[in-house]
Amino acid sequence: MSHHILKATPKTVHLGGFSPELEPALIIDSGDRIDVETYTGFYIYDQAPPEFLTPEFIEICQHLPAERKVGPGSHLLTGPIYLRDAKPGDVLEVKLEKISPRLPMGFNAIRAGWGALPYKFTESKLQFIPLDLEKFEAEFPFASKIRIPLQPFFGILGVATAEINRSSVPPGDYGGNLDNRYLQAGSRIFLPISLPGGLFSIGDGHSAQGDGEVNVTAIETSMNGTIQLNLHRNLPLTVPLGETPTHWIAMGFGETLDRALEEALERAIAFLVDWFGFKAEDAYIFCSLAVNFHITQVVNRPQKGVHGMLPKSILPKLSI
Repeated sequence: MSHHILKATPKTVHLGGFSPELEPALIIDSGDRIDVETYTGFYIYDQAPPEFLTPEFIEICQHLPAERKVGPGSHLLTGPIYLRDAKPGDVLEVKLEKISPRLPMGFNAIRAGWGALPYKFTESKLQFIPLDLEKFEAEFPFASKIRIPLQPFFGILGVATAEINRSSVPPGDYGGNLDNRYLQAGSRIFLPISLPGGLFSIGDGHSAQGDGEVNVTAIETSMNGTIQLNLHRNLPLTVPLGETPTHWIAMGFGETLDRALEEALERAIAFLVDWFGFKAEDAYIFCSLAVNFHITQVVNRPQKGVHGMLPKSILPKLSI
């Protein structure tokens, strides 16, 4: 196993989406660890205070090559990372070992026409939010003495598909813009691979977010992380699966919350059947008795997200 450092540069990041045509930023073997840098705020960097900026980030914003702009989304992602020997039908395990803000400043933005209440909050608004990295908290509203604990995670963890220039905004079975706040350090996510090499990208750092992410954004933050990528073959998995120290996470997506919930429930049932040997009817009952379903996000249109938290404490131990 090797340990790599993947810095964010104009040659190692891409903007707005995923594409199988992107040149890999790094080629690794299964089991390798990576110290990865990510930046956020490509489209608002010229409005940012000095604490949000670094020379490297400004270089990216001013000189990102046209071929690294691959979709209509706003997200700046680091990657793609190519895994030798990965092929369609395999499963990529992303082990999230460390996640930490790289700068003491983040931002939140209301976007006109977006969010859960676009008819009520009709004007765009951008606010930069200082981060106290010693106390690991942010004061908001300003001068309110209300402190929000920082719980950093990467909003986007995804692999490329055959679709050219797929937007970074909606999540799906490739992962992508999941915005699942439970995927913090110490967690894992399993993603089905569609293309040779997997072509995994990461970014959209969030320092704090509530379930739903209702106004479109969290505390958007440039983020550092240490990840390990492992390749699995012959896992009965064709959709994303999350794991925290305490729960398994089934994820569903849909144009409505009803459909997202149905899909998350169907996938939780399938997980219990395929991995633990439940009968389908018993799995359905178990989900009603012991699984908590949460709204992941309602703003990454056209796909809303719901996830089911299956408690490990009452399930048989499962080793992957």
